[in-house]
Amino acid sequence: MRHIATGAVVIVVTAMAVSGCATKKFVHAEVDDVNKKVGSLTTALEGTQARTQQNEKGIAAVDAKADAAGRSATDARTAADGAASASKEVDTRLTGRVAGVEQAAQASRKLIYEVTLSEGQDRFKSNTTDLPDDVKLRLDQMVGGLKTDARSVFIEIEGHTDSQGAADYNERLGLGRAEAAKRYLYEHHQVPLHKMSVISYGSTKPVAPNTTAAGRAQNRRVVVRVLA
Repeated sequence: MRHIATGAVVIVVTAMAVSGCATKKFVHAEVDDVNKKVGSLTTALEGTQARTQQNEKGIAAVDAKADAAGRSATDARTAADGAASASKEVDTRLTGRVAGVEQAAQASRKLIYEVTLSEGQDRFKSNTTDLPDDVKLRLDQMVGGLKTDARSVFIEIEGHTDSQGAADYNERLGLGRAEAAKRYLYEHHQVPLHKMSVISYGSTKPVAPNTTAAGRAQNRRVVVRVLA
């Protein structure tokens, strides 16, 4: 019995030793597996962080380029605005100088001939810009009566209306009559266009009262002045 008990104790101790070794091996194996997984996750995380940093650098570079492009566009717009402003200033100066030269030239010219074309005299009808035949004849006589070559003179043509109708309508009507006379002198007498100017006074410069038909007929007129 004592031998049997002793043998049993040995078996139990042996089993515990064997069991303890197996448990340690299992634990070591599990720890190694966990360490491998942790290492793998750490590697993946580091890779993700590296890619994130790279992306952030790329985004920063794109932002920098966008800012530079925005500044370039702003600078270009500023330069364009400056050029446009300078061009406008030059145009204004040139226009002023040309106008001044023209005014000086006109002031030095001498009136050598004037003819007034009105309804009462030459049947210039109300609300029309067409030149009647007798008006054309008067223009022919005017050019023929010039003592100097018509190409060396300057001709001013004024358009006038009576007071009937709106002011803007009368402005256009008077200008249409003056333009019709200018066209006729150019097409039939070859008077250079740059030697003629037209202006409309509408109903602002009447020569007779607009209260009567006869007075309104006199106010509907075209005045042609020949200057040398």
